[in-house]
Amino acid sequence: MSLPPGFLDELKSRASLSQVVGRKVTWDARKSNQGKGDMWASCPFHQEKSASFHVDDRKGFYYCFGCHEKGDLFSFVRATENVSFMEAVEILAREAGMQMPARDPKAQEKADRRTQLVDVMEQAVQFFRLQLKTAGAGPARDYLSERGLSDAALARWDIGFAPQGWQNLWDHLVGKNVAEDLILAAGLAKASSKGKRPYDTFRDRIMFPIRDARGRAIAFGGRAMDDSDNAKYLNSPETELFDKGRSLYNVGPAREASGKVPLIVAEGYMDVIALAEAGFGATVAPLGTAITDTQLQLLWRLHDEPIIALDGDTAGFRAALRVINLALPLLEAGKSLRFCLMPEGMDPDDLIRAQGAGAMQRQIEASVPLVQLLWRRETEGKNFDSPERKAALDQSLREAIRKVRDPSLRRHYGDEVNRLRRTLFDGRPAERRGKSPFRPRGQRFDPPAQPMSETRASALAAAGAPFEEQLKEAVILAALVRHPGVVGQFIAELERLETSNPEHDAVRRALIETEGAIQSEIEAICGVSALEKLFQPRHVRISPAVRGNADPSVASMSVAEELAKLSARRGARREIEDAMRDIEGLADEGLTWRLAQVAEALSDSEPGGNEDTMEYDLGANGARLRRDEKSEFDALIGRINYAKGQGEA
Repeated sequence: MSLPPGFLDELKSRASLSQVVGRKVTWDARKSNQGKGDMWASCPFHQEKSASFHVDDRKGFYYCFGCHEKGDLFSFVRATENVSFMEAVEILAREAGMQMPARDPKAQEKADRRTQLVDVMEQAVQFFRLQLKTAGAGPARDYLSERGLSDAALARWDIGFAPQGWQNLWDHLVGKNVAEDLILAAGLAKASSKGKRPYDTFRDRIMFPIRDARGRAIAFGGRAMDDSDNAKYLNSPETELFDKGRSLYNVGPAREASGKVPLIVAEGYMDVIALAEAGFGATVAPLGTAITDTQLQLLWRLHDEPIIALDGDTAGFRAALRVINLALPLLEAGKSLRFCLMPEGMDPDDLIRAQGAGAMQRQIEASVPLVQLLWRRETEGKNFDSPERKAALDQSLREAIRKVRDPSLRRHYGDEVNRLRRTLFDGRPAERRGKSPFRPRGQRFDPPAQPMSETRASALAAAGAPFEEQLKEAVILAALVRHPGVVGQFIAELERLETSNPEHDAVRRALIETEGAIQSEIEAICGVSALEKLFQPRHVRISPAVRGNADPSVASMSVAEELAKLSARRGARREIEDAMRDIEGLADEGLTWRLAQVAEALSDSEPGGNEDTMEYDLGANGARLRRDEKSEFDALIGRINYAKGQGEA
């Protein structure tokens, strides 16, 4: 649906961002200035103790300095209410007393049909609820009672019963003058292939309504009462209302609760109900399928680190491994998963009924990060008593870590897996190891406490000198201060930029917060001193992008180039620092994978550029080294190989 010109502007002028946000947060009275529309609170998008979520009411803009969520009135409603853009506009217009423009006929027709389908689904909910109270539902009531569900709980979850018979629901809805095509479109009945009347989708099953984030019934899940039924649990077919790969059971209540407590992802309806009734309200479940990438993104909108709670059996562990494969390419800084595996042979419902909510709480607190389960997947039940088996482990772990797209996150995964690897092969914590795996048992190898003096003074070791990085940071920030019109192109890069001193960080935050304001507004936020220090170096003042007559297009290209160079240089420095740390230990077999990868990349890469500025690709971090740095790196590898040879002698 297209909106007439000026409608959104009028809506923004009537709606107050601070009032809309204020329904979800508690303002920090000490930091907020209501008169100026400058409001601060703890972020509603991630768990934190300090008030790092900022709302500028006058500009209609919010930004979190912790998780970097940002946006305007409409994006906040979309994120917190889990609705589409047009639904967010409708919510805000209704609150502001504005009449929504007339929809085009087709869009209105589609919306009306969805409304009709939702109404049919609600009638089915009430039918199944009534059927649970009949004599024929006695076994179903007994089953639910054995599972610990009270009458009040049954009412809270709208649990019902689909009786035996082929047309019970069909006849009921038709008798209520519901159109037959709506019953079929809602997935409540199926057309007969034999030319007979349509028949009910659900028969002789305990019924669990599935609702969307706004609480509307969109589907059902049915648990068979007949143990011989081929499908113990049966979900509604996909319809105009229901896409099971994009839906989660209990998503609405869980969204409300997940801002204060961890979000738990269980396997099925009864687990969700048992957890919620025991006080774990922020609990959801996928609907009869493995978690999809869309569901994973939805989980991360609800919580930064959902806890996957799986049954303590082989199937549960395999389900966890499938989630790992799905999640690795989608991980981001601050967005991950933890895993809570139940005791052998138990699911969350079993554990709560047997040992109480406290036992479940302990299991949640003992949940492990994704990297731990990845390590378990690659090592559990395997023997690494030969170089070939160890090399196979290295290869499988490398392949898994390569799936992580974020370079910084990939590096941290490598660090953690390398630590676990050293622990496995040394038989003791990596930090306390004293023997080299390259020496026969009983002989000790004591590595030098510091790198050799010639290595420490080399161009390679000095490659990451912070002054050079500070200058590049300064050029980037100064160019953006001089050319506020190009700031919007680099907001994402500014959010990720690691600054080397407080003044640079203050300017960076001010640029993000103002997003294109004039220099005086930036100065008001970060302070005069920070800008004076920023422009002080001559290297910054003579930069083409900073000069007074520089064209914005020149500034844009210059900032992009400097950002790329800074990222590459820091990537190289990190590789070098990791290598230097490994030289100090020399107790890891083959040192780290990273060093091996870098050495291979350097030996295979082709130099580019002129004789003085030849660069070599470092591979994993996207970093590059100059010719003089590469020769130093080659020498470094030579020393490592020599030390290893001495250890093996």
